[in-house]
Amino acid sequence: MIDAAGLRVIKAISDHGSFTAAATSLGYSQPAISQMVRRLEDRTGTVLVERLGRTVRLTEAGQVLARHANPVLAALEAAESEVAAIAGLRAGRVRLMAFPSSSSTLVPRALALVKKRFPDVQVSFTEAEPPESLAALRSGECDVAVAFAYEGTDLARGEEDIESFVTRKLLDDEVRLALPLNHPKAKSKKVKLADLASEPWIAGCPRCRGHLLSLAERAGFNPDVAFETEDYVAVLGLVSEGLGVALIPDLIRRSAGNPGVVTVPMDPASRRSVYAVTTPDLQRVPAVSATLDALCEAARAKNVCS
Repeated sequence: MIDAAGLRVIKAISDHGSFTAAATSLGYSQPAISQMVRRLEDRTGTVLVERLGRTVRLTEAGQVLARHANPVLAALEAAESEVAAIAGLRAGRVRLMAFPSSSSTLVPRALALVKKRFPDVQVSFTEAEPPESLAALRSGECDVAVAFAYEGTDLARGEEDIESFVTRKLLDDEVRLALPLNHPKAKSKKVKLADLASEPWIAGCPRCRGHLLSLAERAGFNPDVAFETEDYVAVLGLVSEGLGVALIPDLIRRSAGNPGVVTVPMDPASRRSVYAVTTPDLQRVPAVSATLDALCEAARAKNVCS
């Protein structure tokens, strides 16, 4: 009913005492001021300005609007200033969720890039595997999700409807076999999964475990999963002690090592694709767009992917 322009006009009339002076102060014509007053009176359903020849004065209702004009207009100006700062990357917040094996490689470099280029943009980070991160994006709990999908599966795997999401592919991450240093196959250039059919296995997150089971089924065996942990440092520790073998993505291999573990390519090779995911509207937010660009740049860095 009451708009900011109408409030400015009422305040100007209160300050200057006439339509002409109010028009001059606001940069409007005098007829424009008169029309705006009449429109505001129609909307409020009462007289706001009493016209006395060439002078005018506010009615009681007009005085009420003039009294409230200062704090309302000040709040609007503050809001406009904050929005302008966000649009200009002088402020802003991005909530990022990423799976653990990216949190020691892609994420730190991307966060450092954003901080260096836009120090007033705040990026918070939480670890979450897909599909939790995709569900959080859907529910508005995060702005960008870093997720992955193994070959032969889609990003959602039927766990989340992502047709309305926007995805940026960051990299292809090779998955290798982690073997104890003294394993008979440790010095091989490539190893067929079937050659490890009798070995105890160490499985990771639900998607990783599903990938292992799928590969093993194609290789003609059902793996004996002796241990399950989503902590890749623990996986490498178990492998180094000869307690089993495991699948290790390159993102982990490049950031975490164990002198008692050898990683060997599989024959045939296995890969997973890593994506940054957001919504069409969020990708237009400057801070979110800057974070997506930083993730892409981090993925291209030689110390992350070759």
